[in-house]
Amino acid sequence: MDLGAGAGAGPQRARGRLGAPSSGMRAPGTPWARFSAWLECVCVVTFDLELGQALELVYPSDFQLTDKEKSSICYLSFPDSHSGCLGDTQFSFRIRQCGGQRRPGHAGEKRGDSGVPASLQREPAHYFGYVYFRQVKDSSVKRGYFQKSLVLLSRLPFVRLFQALLGLVAPEFFDKLAPCLEAVCHEIDQWPAPAPGRTLSLPVMGVVLQVHIPSRGDMPEPGPPEPSGHETLLPAPVVLPSVHELDLFRCFRPVLAHVQLLWELMLLGEPLLVLAPSPAVSSEMVLALTSCLQPLKFCCDYRPYFTIHDSEFKEFTTRTQAPPNVVLGVTNPFFIKTLQHWPHILRVGEPKTSGDLPKQVKLKKPSRLKTLDTKPGLYTAYTAHLHRDKALFRRLLKGLQKKRPSDVQTAVLRRHLLELTQSFIIPLEHYMASLMPLQKGIVPWKTPPQIRPFCQDDFLHSLERSGPQLTCVLKGDWLGLYRRFFKSPHFDGWYRQRHREMTQKLEALHLEAICEASIEIWMKDKSEVEVVDLILKLRERLVRAQGHQLPVKEATLKQARLYIDTAIGSLPKDLQAVLCPP
Repeated sequence: MDLGAGAGAGPQRARGRLGAPSSGMRAPGTPWARFSAWLECVCVVTFDLELGQALELVYPSDFQLTDKEKSSICYLSFPDSHSGCLGDTQFSFRIRQCGGQRRPGHAGEKRGDSGVPASLQREPAHYFGYVYFRQVKDSSVKRGYFQKSLVLLSRLPFVRLFQALLGLVAPEFFDKLAPCLEAVCHEIDQWPAPAPGRTLSLPVMGVVLQVHIPSRGDMPEPGPPEPSGHETLLPAPVVLPSVHELDLFRCFRPVLAHVQLLWELMLLGEPLLVLAPSPAVSSEMVLALTSCLQPLKFCCDYRPYFTIHDSEFKEFTTRTQAPPNVVLGVTNPFFIKTLQHWPHILRVGEPKTSGDLPKQVKLKKPSRLKTLDTKPGLYTAYTAHLHRDKALFRRLLKGLQKKRPSDVQTAVLRRHLLELTQSFIIPLEHYMASLMPLQKGIVPWKTPPQIRPFCQDDFLHSLERSGPQLTCVLKGDWLGLYRRFFKSPHFDGWYRQRHREMTQKLEALHLEAICEASIEIWMKDKSEVEVVDLILKLRERLVRAQGHQLPVKEATLKQARLYIDTAIGSLPKDLQAVLCPP
């Protein structure tokens, strides 16, 4: 093992990086290709008396981080001075990638993402940081404390998996340091890719983590897990119930009375500041809030843990424009003063470990916000559009009294939120489907008809006969909620995604129509220019279909290739040479 030369800045500079050079592209077959399907890199952040937080190691050593990213990772990997975290603590953060994509995803990644629920696709422009921080008294250190963080940097929002991984690796790493880390990274580099719909066995440090990677259909395949090596030599696996889902009931215990109001704020993409006593509480609350909308993709920015040192601090705290659509998790009370103009601020206290329901935070007017001694509460002038489901709260309370396990309570809460989201989205899906041209209008040799535009008034009129009242018992101002939703980033994100999928379906149906027609009859009276144009268009569709961007059957692709060969064969030799160079 080789500890390299200085790697660049933490807030100041790093003092070393670990590992052998490897390819920056991480294409299949290159060094670290399997590792990079799960993680971008592993970082170690330490506290240096002269430098403050410093980036001690980055592994693999060739992974490129900008100075701004290094600085953000260093500051976000330590709780700030207001948290007072002694012992071991785990939390997470999310940072914006600077300077463009440095490791373009290969085709396998893109194919994988196409089958994953939209809310779990890898982030193209952000990194997730999963942190295990240790602070213990140590008389051998000048400051009197050992302070170090192990950080997993990934584009995948698999918080449950990476927290479990850190729980295994970090305590061992703090004892044995770099050699242990190198061995773990090489083990991860043997893992199978996180393919949607598969149950995988992931060996690490003598333990096997068994996980299911969600797919859009979310039908776990029967049969044994994907083998990943010497299966028979490994011990019984540790089965993780989810790669991404947190204990929602535990996260929401202090705000259960307001879950529905918070769901509305998330749906509308409203700016929300979450002030918590520690990065662990802050990051879990933010991640729980942003998961409320599943299966709808959360399209706004969110930061599970954020500090005044973050490079986006000025951008988020400016008063010259409206607050940005972001959910911000913080621990420094300074933010109450800086962001008191934000419309919604949630202050939560220390989590209670007893079995009783903790005191519920109260709804308070923003004018009651005190900049110094802010009591727990949801400070907002927002009035919910939908009536509160009191039966849910009573059911959860009854579960507590009967000492029902937290995972059962979470299942009740998650099902309620899922049904609420689906009741809201299904009318939109039905209306969107009605904008698709009829299949009989798709003919082989003409440009396919266009998807009709989304008319908000037409949709609102359709709610009388096919609105959320068909699937949801909740009363309230559904029309007003839809009108506000139309102005949110989530409507824009949902509409773009659905329009893209419908356009791809239209292209696929058009390609099928072409392949069911006779190309010989079509070519009889066509000029060379028209034939070449068809060849180029068919080739483009083939490329898109092979990249899993078009939902096309293999038989259709085979027929399209035959048509291309037939069309090329009908052209003069010189044109054939241009279209099929040797």
